[in-house]
Amino acid sequence: MQPTLTVSPPALVDERAVRAAAGLTLVLGAVAFSEALLAQDYVPLRLVTAFFAVDFALRVTAGPHRSPVGAVAGLLVRGLPPEPVSLRPKRFAWSLGLGMSVAMTGITNAGVTGWLPRSVCLLCLTLMWLEAVLGVCLGCQVHRVLVARGIVTPDPALVCADGACDVSPGRPGRA
Repeated sequence: MQPTLTVSPPALVDERAVRAAAGLTLVLGAVAFSEALLAQDYVPLRLVTAFFAVDFALRVTAGPHRSPVGAVAGLLVRGLPPEPVSLRPKRFAWSLGLGMSVAMTGITNAGVTGWLPRSVCLLCLTLMWLEAVLGVCLGCQVHRVLVARGIVTPDPALVCADGACDVSPGRPGRA
């Protein structure tokens, strides 16, 4: 008897839910950033960055629907037709978000205040705004460049947000 090879379909995620989650995290982060900047109160920033670390860890390991923000985002877009995109570039981007939120949790809970946590927070807010408002996932673009350079394996999905799976020779970042 010949062994059969089964190929599982590529893992996909709803781009609308991803963008809604980015919008939700943008609002939470902006409120915490404003408190740190205007009131010099870093407690909300400490709490939000710790929450983001847990949320991103859940997105990366268990999927976006298992994270609190991802679950709320899914509820917000449930009546809209899904826009399936590849999970792998998004997961890579969430991994970068996890790294930044863990770093921010350490920085703010170590008592560091001033320009460093506010600068990192402003960078994160910018990345969230780009994803939520413009649909531009810079982490996905970094993933695409890494695929083009042979550092990470290509994604089998046919549909990726913002051309993040396109590593054709004409694209920037192609080796």
